Amino acid sequence: MPSCPRFSKLRSTQPLRTIGLIATFALLILLTACSSRGRERPERAPERDDYRYESLDGPPNVPFDVDRIPEPVPKDEPPARYGNHSPYVVFGKRYTVLPRRSGYVERGTASWYGTKFHGRLTSTREPYDMYQFTAAHKTLPLPSYARVTHLKNGRSVVVRINDRGPFVGDRLIDLSYAAAVKLGMHLTGTAPVEVRVLEPGATAPPAVASPDPQQTPNLAGGRLGWYVQLGAFSERGNAFAYRQRLVSAGFSPVRVYSARSRSDTVWRVRVGPFTDRAAADAQRLRLVEAGFRQARVMQR
Repeated sequence: MPSCPRFSKLRSTQPLRTIGLIATFALLILLTACSSRGRERPERAPERDDYRYESLDGPPNVPFDVDRIPEPVPKDEPPARYGNHSPYVVFGKRYTVLPRRSGYVERGTASWYGTKFHGRLTSTREPYDMYQFTAAHKTLPLPSYARVTHLKNGRSVVVRINDRGPFVGDRLIDLSYAAAVKLGMHLTGTAPVEVRVLEPGATAPPAVASPDPQQTPNLAGGRLGWYVQLGAFSERGNAFAYRQRLVSAGFSPVRVYSARSRSDTVWRVRVGPFTDRAAADAQRLRLVEAGFRQARVMQR
C-alpha cells in the first residue's frame, strides 16, 4: 500500500525539528551563562574574627608565677617583614605606621588579650604567647620595645611589641596576659598607662625574681608542677613551629623553655604544668594517641 506523502514528510522532518530545538535551547543556556558571568560581583572578603573583644577572651585556667618570666631586653632588630604595611585600614579607619620609634611617649588606656589568641600568629607572623611580655600597638614600627607603666599603682613592665591593635574604642595598647598580671590590671581588664619606647641597649630594672629558663612556673601553694616534654631543639624557630603543631592539635598550655649550655642553647617544648603525676600521665596518653609518641612526663 503506498504511503501517504503527508505523513511521510512529517516523519522525515520531525527529527530535524527536534535537533533544532535542542540546539536553540543549548544556545540560550550558553548565552545566559555568559551574560550572568559577566555581571557577577567579586567575592566578598571573609569576615575576620581575630580582632580582640574581651567578651570572647579570658585568662588561662592554670596559675603561674609571673615573677619567673624574664622581661625582654631591647635590641636592634630589622623591621618585620609583616605587620609594617602603611597605611592600613581596619573597621573603616585608616592607620599610618610611624616612620620612627625614637622618643615616643604616650598615655592612654591599656587592655589585654589571652587564651583566645594564645598560639595564633601575630601581625609579624610570630606565635602569640600569653605567658611572655609582649604587646600590640596600632602605629609603632614592628618590632619595638617599650616600658608600660600603670599610672595608678606605679608598676611597670618592659614589652616587645609584635602585633597590631587594639581596634576597640580609644585604647592605646593591648598587653599579653602575663604583662597584664605584672601590672596588676588583669582583673580590671583595662588601666591607664604610659607607654615609653626603649632604644636598643636601654637597661631595665631587674625583675622581682631572677628567672631560671629551665624552671617551671610555681603553682598555687608553692608546689612545683608536672610537665610532659615533647622535644628539645637547637633552633628556636623549630621549637616554636613544633609548639604550633601542638596548639593546632588542641593541646594547651604549650610552652617553650630555653636552656643554656657552655656553647649552645636548647629550646624545650613542654605541655603543662599539671598539679599531679596522674594528670600529667593522662595528658601524655592523649599526646601519644594524637601521634606525639616521644612525649614523656617530668617534674621540675
